[in-house]
Amino acid sequence: MGSVYFLRAVNRLSRYVIALFLLLLPLQLAAQPIVIAHRGASAYLPEHTLAAAAMAHAMQADYLELDVVMTRDGEAVVFHDLYLNAMTNVSDVFSNRARDDGRHYVADFSLAEIQTLKLHERRNTATGEQLFHSRFSAKHAIFKIPTLEAMIQLVLGLNQSSAHKIGLYVEIKAPRRHQANGLNIVSEVLNSLHQNGFESEHDKVFIQCFDAETLRTIFNENLTDIPLIQLLGENAWWPQTHTDYAFLKTPAGLAEVASYAAGIGPWLGQIILAREPNGATVFSSLVEDAKDKGLLVHPYTVRSDALPAGFIHLEPLLDALFGAQSVDGVFADHPDEVRRYIDRHDY
Repeated sequence: MGSVYFLRAVNRLSRYVIALFLLLLPLQLAAQPIVIAHRGASAYLPEHTLAAAAMAHAMQADYLELDVVMTRDGEAVVFHDLYLNAMTNVSDVFSNRARDDGRHYVADFSLAEIQTLKLHERRNTATGEQLFHSRFSAKHAIFKIPTLEAMIQLVLGLNQSSAHKIGLYVEIKAPRRHQANGLNIVSEVLNSLHQNGFESEHDKVFIQCFDAETLRTIFNENLTDIPLIQLLGENAWWPQTHTDYAFLKTPAGLAEVASYAAGIGPWLGQIILAREPNGATVFSSLVEDAKDKGLLVHPYTVRSDALPAGFIHLEPLLDALFGAQSVDGVFADHPDEVRRYIDRHDY
């Protein structure tokens, strides 16, 4: 009889231990910083191409960042800019379709027209020179602009054929500009994600946007259970912006963000104020203030070939972000380098 009671006691204890482990597991996972492949593995292949997405997956990035814009006929495509000039041959193919500012806007073209274009590495539209000279040669325009649906299908396929599972980190670009063109980009993005099984935080997905009112509307109208990230810019970048970033960076502003979003995506310059000659880094209080409000912090953009002033190598920058500031993840053009750093430090 004694042995029976002993076995029962051990069984109950084991259940308690397992239950405690399961309760603590999400906290352990949440502590692991994430690598967000900025526009794919964009340091190695032209940004937002299917090839760059596949390489980001192979490099073990946790999330694939996708900027979404819409064509004239309401199709969602993965492309960073509202206009096509910096990364395609649109000026050659549709020379007479530019607006008064000389730019060819995605919203002025049908999907069929967009798919006739050749995509290349980013160039400076004023000089024609390649922006990052050491990256994939802009002479090789062998890529196409993918649809959001094609990108999602690629990710789903790679997640099925590989042990690694990458998530989606989708930016709704310029929702007010799209609305002015009669395009509902919010509805299109949400429908595409939901129809492909990306419906909540459990499906490894985030939605980000610079427009605070758009995110508040998504949250208040209960349009999705996908966690939202408030991107932080600077008021000087967009003088006509409807979002007051100066306010959102304050403790009061961050408290407001926490009422509708799971986190913030600040610019590196909003966190790192200076790098002193002795190697000390001067930080703002933004990360600490955000964490006080329970917000995730995912800064942009880490590039080993375009480091902030005062940083000569990537590792000290990552030490500053992950070590000193304990950010929850970063957007990176070189996801492989950040992956190796995190794994080496066993976060």
